[in-house]
Amino acid sequence: MINTMTFLLCGFSVISALVLIFTHLDTNTNHYQGKWLSKAAGVVLLLGLASMQLIHYDFLANQGNMVNSRFYVFLLFIVSPAFYFFIRDVLRVENSYQPIQLLHLLPALISLLIPSSTAQLFAFVFGTGYVLWLAYSIYSLRAQRSRFKLELLALFAIGLLAILVLIIGVLMPLISDYVFYTSYACLLGLSFVVIIFTLLRFPDITQEVAEAAEAAYATSTLNNLDSEALVLKLRQLLEVEKLYVEDGLSLASLAEKMGISNHQLSELINTRFKKSFSQLLREYRITEAKRLLIDEPNASVLSIGLSTGFTSQSNFYTAFKEITGMAPGNYRKTQKKHH
Repeated sequence: MINTMTFLLCGFSVISALVLIFTHLDTNTNHYQGKWLSKAAGVVLLLGLASMQLIHYDFLANQGNMVNSRFYVFLLFIVSPAFYFFIRDVLRVENSYQPIQLLHLLPALISLLIPSSTAQLFAFVFGTGYVLWLAYSIYSLRAQRSRFKLELLALFAIGLLAILVLIIGVLMPLISDYVFYTSYACLLGLSFVVIIFTLLRFPDITQEVAEAAEAAYATSTLNNLDSEALVLKLRQLLEVEKLYVEDGLSLASLAEKMGISNHQLSELINTRFKKSFSQLLREYRITEAKRLLIDEPNASVLSIGLSTGFTSQSNFYTAFKEITGMAPGNYRKTQKKHH
């Protein structure tokens, strides 16, 4: 039973990693436009974790010896700095990188020169620093938790799984190889389950967390701008021109139309509307969808969702229920009774 679950989680991890590389990290994904280092680190991270899961499967299913190879040790060391460079742009506002940050890669190179058994244990000690950094970064967003409570819980779940992985790593000398690699493979697999669920349930989480981090760390960028005029222009674009129906509308593209920077638009929405760009967009889209559900009774729910800017039925249903407390079909039936 445990072996079957472990094998399934290993397979799920590999498939999920490939799907995320070709979807979430696609060059056309809004949040990662122009962030080549973050995307490259994400690809390295996902390929590294997928390779580790294949090695875990080989050990548990075929008693393979790749878990003692230099390649496996290198993977253990490279995933931590890859994770750091990938998530840094999301959890921190500053985007500049210094050459000294390449030192994050030094332990991975040193690992090739020390005994495999020692290197594996050291890899988990090395990873502790990154988990602590992640925990602190998430904790620093606590003032913004009212904006994305459920999304923050998902981040905490990922952080908790990372802590459990470290605990397993520290206990490695005290437990059998079978227990260690089974536990490690399961925890990595569960991490992929949480990540996939989070991205399906909250497709805009990357953008929302980035905006929350900006609100938490950044100084005001609106001091020399006419905020009132910008709010009127924003309302014009959304309420009159209805730009929100464009499924590819991003913070960057809307900021360009307004003639200001991404950071300035994000702060304007945060301070004047008390919500993130993604939340504001969803509310405009749902308001329009509510109107269409009543005014166009012959239109399908799916066509209404797509016509208001949502990219899939699941995203539309999730957002609609989050804002109105009911599914689109139920809302339409309820409103018919009132008319």
